[in-house]
Amino acid sequence: MRPAGGGRIATTTGLSVLPETGIRRADLCLMGEDAETVVGYRRTMTWAGERAGQLQALARRDPLAADTLLACALAGAAFVSLAATYDELPATDPAFSHGFTFAVVASMLAITLPLAWRRRYPFSVALVVLGGFLVARIAVHVPEANVTLLAAWLMIYSVAVHGDRRRRTPVLALIYVVIVAELVRELFFVNPVTGGPPLARCFTLFYNMVELALPWLLGAAIWSWRDRQHKLADQTLELQTEREENARQAVFAERVRIARELHDVVAHHVSVIGVQAGGARRMLERQPARAAEALSSIETSSRQAVVELHRLLGFLRRADDVDDLAPQPGLAQIGVLMAEVGQGDLVVDLKIEGQAKVLSPTLEVSAYRVIQEALTNTRKHSMAKTASVRIYYGATELAVEVLDDGPGRIEERTGSQVSHGLIGMRERAALHGGHLRAGPRSGGGFSVHASFPLNSDAA
Repeated sequence: MRPAGGGRIATTTGLSVLPETGIRRADLCLMGEDAETVVGYRRTMTWAGERAGQLQALARRDPLAADTLLACALAGAAFVSLAATYDELPATDPAFSHGFTFAVVASMLAITLPLAWRRRYPFSVALVVLGGFLVARIAVHVPEANVTLLAAWLMIYSVAVHGDRRRRTPVLALIYVVIVAELVRELFFVNPVTGGPPLARCFTLFYNMVELALPWLLGAAIWSWRDRQHKLADQTLELQTEREENARQAVFAERVRIARELHDVVAHHVSVIGVQAGGARRMLERQPARAAEALSSIETSSRQAVVELHRLLGFLRRADDVDDLAPQPGLAQIGVLMAEVGQGDLVVDLKIEGQAKVLSPTLEVSAYRVIQEALTNTRKHSMAKTASVRIYYGATELAVEVLDDGPGRIEERTGSQVSHGLIGMRERAALHGGHLRAGPRSGGGFSVHASFPLNSDAA
């Protein structure tokens, strides 16, 4: 390449540049040095981004440790700023002779170090930092005004974000008024001459007021955003719960409809079988051929009824039912139920009275389910510590009773879905012609008493 002056630029770094080119040796660089500079810049930015990500992860994982590091950094910066301020002060200034005395160091630490607990105890930290700020300004006359204002800024922001909703606004207003009052005292009463003209002092006061209002506004905005996020999350959970409940209600309604169909099918086929069986009995000796036809029709109807039962009952099977041949629980398994319920804080006592009798399976299942539902309600919806189960085998009835000592039921105050369990227990008792009584006890607690007559279900 030839420059305008006709000379040549050396292609190696060991040669000088012709003077007529007007280009200095320092202005030249080897090929690739610009690229190395860009790569180095990118590496630096990548390293800074990684460190920032690590600090953010630390703040989320352990906020107290992150705030402690921040408070220590502010304390160190405050002392560095104070030392620089002392270097700039003239020897005749009264603040020059203070130095790092005990009062100065204590006041600076009181302003910065409590910020380590700004999330956990925002109001207490605000009280300590504000007190240290006033002591440093009024009593100790600390000339540092950079890091201390930054600490006050962070304190106001912490109260706005982490403070209790009811006390946050009054506390912030009090802090704001106190700090502004101190600024007015310094600008217009303590140093009216060194503060400059009145207009300049008014502008300084206005600037500091705006600066102190910014963390308040920022913290309030962040608190509102977080509160809105929590409300949206709660609404999402409520909508999901409502959707699942609607789905369960739809399934329940469909199963009720299918149960009615099942009743109609069984009733129809059984009625036909009964009529045809009666006709076959009367024609068996006189007209054997017609009796055989009736018996054949009975066989067809029974097979058709079985097919319909399999189809409908298979549809009614729940998705989470275990497809095994395990028998339904009865009163013989009541000890296992007591052991399961007694694994928590609830202590359960079992008492069996009377001579045990052989009961029909449906009656045993119903009695077992009543006890199970009553103990489940006691464990989930009361604060009972003890419960007692009593099973009484009488001459004409079977009685079960579940008592607890809980101070109150949640459903009594909120009207929760526990009433569905009581309805189910009452229906099980009514299925066998029995009765169920449930309600609060006079001495405290809750009682469930069910009676099943034995004449209708005795084996």
